[in-house]
Amino acid sequence: MPARMSALDSAMSQLATAVEQLGLDDGLHELLATPRRSMQVAVPLRRDDGTMTVLAGYRVQHNLSRGPAKGGIRFHPHTDLDEVRALAMWMTWKCALIGIPYGGAKGGVACDPRLMSRNELERVTRRYASEIMPIIGPEKDIPAPDVGTDEQTMAWMMDTYSAHKGYTVTGVVTGKPVSVGGSLGRGGATSRGVMFATFSALREAGVDHRGATVAVQGFGKVGGLAAQYLHDAGCNVLAVSDWKGGVYNGKGLNPAALLKHLKTGADTVVGYPGTDTITNEELLELDVDILVPAALEGVLHEENADRIRARFIVEGANGPTTPDADAVLESKGVVVVPDILANSGGVAVSYFEWVQDLQAYFWSEDEVNDRLKVLMESAYDQVSGLAGERSVSLRTAAQMIGVGRVADAHRTRGLYP
Repeated sequence: MPARMSALDSAMSQLATAVEQLGLDDGLHELLATPRRSMQVAVPLRRDDGTMTVLAGYRVQHNLSRGPAKGGIRFHPHTDLDEVRALAMWMTWKCALIGIPYGGAKGGVACDPRLMSRNELERVTRRYASEIMPIIGPEKDIPAPDVGTDEQTMAWMMDTYSAHKGYTVTGVVTGKPVSVGGSLGRGGATSRGVMFATFSALREAGVDHRGATVAVQGFGKVGGLAAQYLHDAGCNVLAVSDWKGGVYNGKGLNPAALLKHLKTGADTVVGYPGTDTITNEELLELDVDILVPAALEGVLHEENADRIRARFIVEGANGPTTPDADAVLESKGVVVVPDILANSGGVAVSYFEWVQDLQAYFWSEDEVNDRLKVLMESAYDQVSGLAGERSVSLRTAAQMIGVGRVADAHRTRGLYP
């Protein structure tokens, strides 16, 4: 069996396609492909039983031409430098695509938060924050939550940074609790953005979202609320899954009830009453109108792409579709709303949060959601318009817009010295 394409290989392949379409020269291509700054740190952890282990931590700032770096922090056992480099690159194009003044970054610690106590998670977070402190800050690099982290993680990071500075610096991270400078509407922003992107794609195709069938892989921070928002808007969610597997009901699921089930102590949706158990792989191949891959990268690849039956794929995760799978899906007429567009709601509202922190003036949740809707729909229209004009996929069009804007910033600023 051939090795599947890595996240970094996928990111580089997508960049090469955009560079070719834009007619950029080799030097600029190399500059856009190379991270501005990469940091690897040791994160020693004192376990609750008194033993110590040393974890690997990373922070990559891919590009700073359009503003300070922005990107999430993930805690996951498979996190490594190449994965973080790929995610940071996608963040660069994502921020440029939706028109917010950031460059892309990403970070993480190679650990499994499910196997750690709350005290251990706090110690890891604070030590990691202290190690990357020289390169983060409200004017430098603003972290946010990602896989395996949440608003509490961000509160610990903000407090650690502030303690070292000697005063409170709320703008150093986003995705914080509202009580310490977070924004209303930030918690569900990525999921809400997935919904807006889904409805834009359906509307363009002349498909009524009411009654449209949905499967969501990754019933976590993004996928869980995306399923609920789509359900509440009239879609019929037939299947969802998490790290242990999935559940299916041909008549439809109630995502709110599943979320409540998880909050009351269950560690998986598998076994939920009234559902059939399916695997993550089976979920991807269900006959539904809309597939939302919202787990990890590379789940749609050349080995399963020809078995995908969804008409629309809306990427809630970063990099869930490899370039090989893209080619197959495009040949089948599947509409793929790419990650840097579909899941950009989180960084959009992170930007709103950062602006509010800097001004110490906060908006209502309705204001946040309204601004997000306008931004997402405008970005979709731009991507769709370029895709039609150049006869390319939505992904290539999105990459062209993002890469093109970063390239323009490079040209305008020039090369120092």
